[in-house]
Amino acid sequence: MQSRSPVADLMSESATKLLGGKYELVQPVGQGGMASVWLGLTHGEAGFRRKVAIKRVLQHLFQDQGFEAMFVEEARVVADLNHPNIVQVHDFGYDIDGGYFIVMEWCEGMNLENYVRSYLHARERTPWQLLSAVSIEVLRALSAAHQHTDDEGRAAPVIHRDVAPANILVGINGSVKLTDFGLSRAMDRPGTTDPGTVKGKVAYMAPECLRGSGPSLMTDIYALGVTLWEAVAGRPLFGGTGTDVEVAMRVMNGDIPPLDEVREDIPRELCQIVARATSLEPRHRYQRGGAMVEALSSLLRKQTKPTDGAEIARSVREAIRRKAPSMPPPKPRTIPGVTS
Repeated sequence: MQSRSPVADLMSESATKLLGGKYELVQPVGQGGMASVWLGLTHGEAGFRRKVAIKRVLQHLFQDQGFEAMFVEEARVVADLNHPNIVQVHDFGYDIDGGYFIVMEWCEGMNLENYVRSYLHARERTPWQLLSAVSIEVLRALSAAHQHTDDEGRAAPVIHRDVAPANILVGINGSVKLTDFGLSRAMDRPGTTDPGTVKGKVAYMAPECLRGSGPSLMTDIYALGVTLWEAVAGRPLFGGTGTDVEVAMRVMNGDIPPLDEVREDIPRELCQIVARATSLEPRHRYQRGGAMVEALSSLLRKQTKPTDGAEIARSVREAIRRKAPSMPPPKPRTIPGVTS
């Protein structure tokens, strides 16, 4: 009997949309400049099915060794970060089409960008109390990454480097998850960023990174501060208009309006917390995520509006019902001539 050709095998597997023989691609849910994310199904014995998120390298990057190394590093790093506020990695494999893929937990809900957009679409203000509660959960994820240790128990902090609204997931069960560690830098490995470039979303980069300093724990704190400012204000802080270079200049100038100047119902204490997180100089920011958690928690304890998981879940379900228009995730940006 004549054996099947490799081409026939490829066509057969492609037709069933199975990766690694057990992961079905159901529908795409997002795409950036380097990878696409799909809703997928795990196929197991006795009809077992489970929703998963599948991140796949874009085809035109299959032969890009630099990105391939970064993708592999993302899988390695996140697989070692076991925390309820970090999207967990279930599997890592090689696509029959020639690219890597990561299988992650599926989070039913929406990202923070679309969550805030749903309120704006309904001409409502996103409750600052809930945004503060979401930020606390993200800070717990960052703290877990920053306090990461290697197999020998030595400090090996992981810096996310891409904290932004599109990478924060809020679930219909009230969970908050930080995802997309694609640009993360683990301190137990040399960086994969090419010399002379900064990669990520320019509007959320700390000023010192744009000036050429390396990432630190405080750069993640800064990015979350910008994210919280924008979510509360309901508008971009730096990145609304202009070229990447123009946005970078605004970031480096550090001209950040106090939140109570753009929204009058914001307590002064929240303005101070956000201002400290987004300080121009790293030494003036919170030096650890736990310190900012304490500040936000102290503020929320004085409020009567509920901010627990059940309330976050209720608000997410309402946001989904409003059917806010979905926006494509921002493309990763690179500024030539700036080191990371």
